Amino acid sequence: MRRPLTALALGAALLTGPAAPAAANTDPSWTDRAIGFAADATGGAAGRTVRATTLAELRAWAIAPEPLTIEIAGRIQVDPFGDMITVGHDKTIVGAGTKARNEPASGSMPSAGGGELVGGGLFLNGSRNVIIRDLTIRDSYIPGDFDGKSPDNDNDGIRLDTAELVWIDHVRIERVGDGGIDIRKDSDRVTLSWNVISDVNKALGVGWTSNVVTRLTAHHNWIRNTVQRNWSLDNTAAAHLFNNYLSDVTQYGTMSRNNARVVVEDSVFEHVNDPLVTHGAAAQLVQRRNLFTATAGRTDSAGPAFDPAALYPYSPDPATKIKDLIRRYAGPRAQSSRTPRTVTVALDGTGDYGSLLAALGATRDARGRVEIVMRPGHYREQVRIWPDQSDVTIRGEGDVLISYDMPAAAAKFYGGLQGPAGAATLALLGDGTVLQNVSIEATGAPAVRAAGDRALLIGTHLTGDYEAVTGRGHLRAGTITGRLDGPGTTVVEATTITPQAP
Repeated sequence: MRRPLTALALGAALLTGPAAPAAANTDPSWTDRAIGFAADATGGAAGRTVRATTLAELRAWAIAPEPLTIEIAGRIQVDPFGDMITVGHDKTIVGAGTKARNEPASGSMPSAGGGELVGGGLFLNGSRNVIIRDLTIRDSYIPGDFDGKSPDNDNDGIRLDTAELVWIDHVRIERVGDGGIDIRKDSDRVTLSWNVISDVNKALGVGWTSNVVTRLTAHHNWIRNTVQRNWSLDNTAAAHLFNNYLSDVTQYGTMSRNNARVVVEDSVFEHVNDPLVTHGAAAQLVQRRNLFTATAGRTDSAGPAFDPAALYPYSPDPATKIKDLIRRYAGPRAQSSRTPRTVTVALDGTGDYGSLLAALGATRDARGRVEIVMRPGHYREQVRIWPDQSDVTIRGEGDVLISYDMPAAAAKFYGGLQGPAGAATLALLGDGTVLQNVSIEATGAPAVRAAGDRALLIGTHLTGDYEAVTGRGHLRAGTITGRLDGPGTTVVEATTITPQAP
């Protein structure tokens, strides 16, 4: 259902005009102006509003010479797969047909409303004055290329190259091939607010030049079920991160690199390894009033950085309220109410998802037991079943290998060793996990690291150690080429254990 013009004025089209009359929307996250460095962004407010229902329409309007507010209606499939749609100056791109969260329900409202860009992303190449809001960008991941190293898999959700005055707000980015959002090549005056980046290896990177130019404000964003770059901030003149929620991060959290100046405040880090890291003698990072829950590793501070309050007005929420606010309001305003309980993973495109990490993310909010069926293939990825996800069955259908080649003795590029927790291929941190008919391989690290309760492995073949950290486990009718170790309680039944040579 198309929203009335008064609602669209808040959503995209009249961002610099007078406030629209109060409607039935009491969402405190939805504002008509960015906070921070992109506060002057107006996008396409000076022009007309158009609606894109096809890829051709979106491509044409996104590079039109005039200011435009472009509504993306429904799902637009990008072709060729992984392509980045170029966005020009003075554009607002917004999902169409959504309702605010507190508007009355309607029988005509879709369960997963708003605009979706599937199989590709948006590219702001030298663009100025762009607003992107209330949109989902998803599923440009090439199965089997977990680290995003293939030249065919440089598929970012949103990429900024030498862009200026950009506001990205209430956008959901998931299962993309490379970075969720990459801010590159001296882009400047950027605000990221109320976005969700999830189920991807690399969340967000800033840099790609040695110049110290970029100014970034990021607030009320949720990064979850990711591995690295959460965020990686390289040579930023001023990066102000407040009221963000990082959860379920495998390798490292927020990093200040080289000559970056970073302030992180009133944010929540939950199940994050190395939450705050400085890398390089000149890197500066100020942290204050952050909450660290079930984290491990570094929480660095270095240098004075800068004072955000001297640059613009802002009023951070207390860190104790951030989880509730972000869980309720982050991402597009129309959310899907359905979470699958049975999904299929396949490398050839015949499954629901192309990686185990993605399948776990898609099913994490289901009630009751979840079954993930993996079709034959070699899945090279590092995966965690996080403590907030229980009763997961991962069942191989044919010859399934999950592997990752990171030794526990390997050095992190920013200092320290990976250790067993950081290097394990598969970590079972939630309760009630069942692994059935899969092979799991590691190099100089645990193949499986079990730190939840009631882990059950049936017909599972491990090359590498099984480390029982806590809880109870049961291994039946499988093999271990490595050690069975750790203080946890493990019942071993009809399982062959062959120690590896040191």
